[in-house]
Amino acid sequence: MAASASAPPTTRSLKRIVAASLIGTTIEWYDFFLYGSAAALVFNKLFFPESDPLVGTLLSFLTYAVGFAARPLGALVFGHYGDRLGRKKLLVLSLLMMGGATFAIGLLPTHATVGAAAPVLLTVLRLVQGFALGGEWGGAVLLVSEHGSAERRGFWASWPQTGAPAGQLLATGVLSALTALMSDSAFGAWGWRIPFLLSGVLVVIGLWIRLSVDESPVFKAALAQAEQRRSAAGATEKMPLVAVLRHHWRDVLIAMGARMAENISYYVITAFILVYATTAADLGKQTALNAVLIASAVHFAVIPMWGALSDRIGRRPVYLVGAVGVGLWMFPFFALIDTRSFGSLLLAVTVGLIFHGAMYAPQAAFFSEMFATRMRYSGASIGAQFSSVAAGAPAPLIATALLADFDSSTPIALYVIAAALLTVMAVGCARETRNRDLADIEGAGAEPDATAALPAGARTV
Repeated sequence: MAASASAPPTTRSLKRIVAASLIGTTIEWYDFFLYGSAAALVFNKLFFPESDPLVGTLLSFLTYAVGFAARPLGALVFGHYGDRLGRKKLLVLSLLMMGGATFAIGLLPTHATVGAAAPVLLTVLRLVQGFALGGEWGGAVLLVSEHGSAERRGFWASWPQTGAPAGQLLATGVLSALTALMSDSAFGAWGWRIPFLLSGVLVVIGLWIRLSVDESPVFKAALAQAEQRRSAAGATEKMPLVAVLRHHWRDVLIAMGARMAENISYYVITAFILVYATTAADLGKQTALNAVLIASAVHFAVIPMWGALSDRIGRRPVYLVGAVGVGLWMFPFFALIDTRSFGSLLLAVTVGLIFHGAMYAPQAAFFSEMFATRMRYSGASIGAQFSSVAAGAPAPLIATALLADFDSSTPIALYVIAAALLTVMAVGCARETRNRDLADIEGAGAEPDATAALPAGARTV
């Protein structure tokens, strides 16, 4: 095939591609996590001041969850056009949308100024954030996965995944610095706006880097072959979504199940922890932020290690280590926080994120290797983002509600353990995809008759 025959990118060009994906995902996740941290710390007072403090936090997390609801729509739209037009163009658009919405949040009037219109405007901008992020992830990981060889795909594709802890690190670090330098009244009055407005500067940097990279060679080869088939046979190519649901429905379900423990555990460990540590454990806001900050740095470091390990022993074994580990860690996790010691809190969050990294690191290569090239953006995005509605979206909300109802961490731990069991079952049903050559896969959507006899997982790129 053309893609196979083309010269692989040099290490230098591959690093530039990784950097372009990483800077974009870091900014996108900075914007997304900044909202989550602000929702836990100040939005309940600024946008829902008439509610009981815990109820205000619940309402604040509800607007946080709204962003997840928009992610599947973003996955559908960006996936469709990303499979038709290419990865790069859609990644530029997603970055502009996310950065613009975050910058606008920094300019929003609060409830004290415009009343009920404030939370409505906040929710609208949150929807834009979710829509953009729904399209960002798939394109960013595919841009890296579709460059380079299969032997080190797990390692290189894990780098865009480090955008999540990098964004968390950046968002938490900025908030931590501001809360340390400013009084609570000053931070609540205007200081909270600073990290949102900083997003505008980050977007300019991200665009400059992202516009400098080339489109995926695997995608360009598949697009050229599809054009040749259409010219020769006069056939109309199916929509990527239709092809995914027809030929890769099993892989979509596996991807959704695989994300349950990964998504739920992450938002419990990094977002809900700010509520639990400051209320149930009676620790200071700065103490909780510092713990998440340090643990996110460790998380950033271990993700490429887990990715490299998945190149050696496979995606499934590494993913299962993470799912089982995070399930087993939940009771010790809350027990350590209940000691009200910063060292114990730090240990709890760090170990939790290390296990999370074992799921998150191989996820990019794992999901990319499940789908055909001309439906890969749609397939990977749908599998990843549709599960976020049932997993990450309600996780802080459910955890906060369980804490309010039971005044105990036990139901929350059981909630995460149940998610871990679902993920173990999903990954256990998956086929190992390590070493699959993405350039060797023929688009099932273009030639359904030729692939009708193949099992779902064999219809590769």
